[in-house]
Amino acid sequence: MTTNRKLLLFIASSVDGFIATEDESLEWLFEVEGEGDNGYAEFYATVDTLVMGRKTYDWIMNQDLEEFPYKNKDCFVFTHSFTEHTADVTFIRDDPTSFIDALKKQAGKNIWLVGGGQLFSSFLQENLVDELIITVAPVLLGKGIPLFRGGYAQTGLFLKGMRNFNQFVELHYTVLQPGQLGTEHRCF
Repeated sequence: MTTNRKLLLFIASSVDGFIATEDESLEWLFEVEGEGDNGYAEFYATVDTLVMGRKTYDWIMNQDLEEFPYKNKDCFVFTHSFTEHTADVTFIRDDPTSFIDALKKQAGKNIWLVGGGQLFSSFLQENLVDELIITVAPVLLGKGIPLFRGGYAQTGLFLKGMRNFNQFVELHYTVLQPGQLGTEHRCF
């Protein structure tokens, strides 16, 4: 276990940057031929803490699941409303920046930002996200729920790696902090 924990976004997206259709469907992901679990289990073993927004949590809970899918991991849900904690989830109304900074200083594995797009954008704005792992599906949705909602400053990324899972392509980026884009990271 380390105290140099990173906050990682691990998510699937259409080529045109949507994480779900307008009606919050992910069916388009299952229409693409992948390979195994497309790296999910490998990634999941590297994290022990999950954070997500309330809309993402509500979406998960509205799926017909037999049990909470992230058992045995610390799971925190950011919300603006008062909600009682459950056996699996702690609801957070605190300042996200202070909360994430404190989590990163604790001993443990990495932290997974499960979603959603609004929370991701606010975390980018506060320079809290360390890495992006985006699995791109060869689909153009045309409209839907965007991965990137804007509102953050120009942010440099460094391509750490890429691999494919049949028709899916995983792009793994390190998020460069402001002023970090130097000659060793230039792409032109």
